[in-house]
Amino acid sequence: MSINPDLAGRIYPAQEPYVVGREKIREFAAAVKATHRAHYDVDAAAELGHGDLLAPPTFAIIVAQRADALLVNDSTSGIDFSRVVHADQRFTHHRPIVAGDQLVAELHVDTVRAMGGGAMISTRAEIATVDGEKVATTVSSILVRGEDQ
Repeated sequence: MSINPDLAGRIYPAQEPYVVGREKIREFAAAVKATHRAHYDVDAAAELGHGDLLAPPTFAIIVAQRADALLVNDSTSGIDFSRVVHADQRFTHHRPIVAGDQLVAELHVDTVRAMGGGAMISTRAEIATVDGEKVATTVSSILVRGEDQ
């Protein structure tokens, strides 16, 4: 099955909120070797003006990947996940992510470009709180290899 060229312009609406927990922040920070005390100690985060633990900047990937899964698992997309290569990821933060945030992401498929038997797909996840406050924008590109590649 080839990649559906009509994916470009498609929007996948936000799903259930992701509740940012203290332990998830600590675990993520340890996994990415982020050592700032504000990722582990509430008092250290408060000294910086945050109401709770501060997530490392790349923590937004957790919420973005949940949104990306909507595209990858869409039976009309033509995407075979076993043929996906992650090509690029960029983050724009509108405000820090802290423990207690309830985040949702709306996924936009910005471009689909055929490449041989495969395609390059660029997406944008607009991450916000459940109250609509913008938190981050992530832009991702994936290469879906063709069957002959």
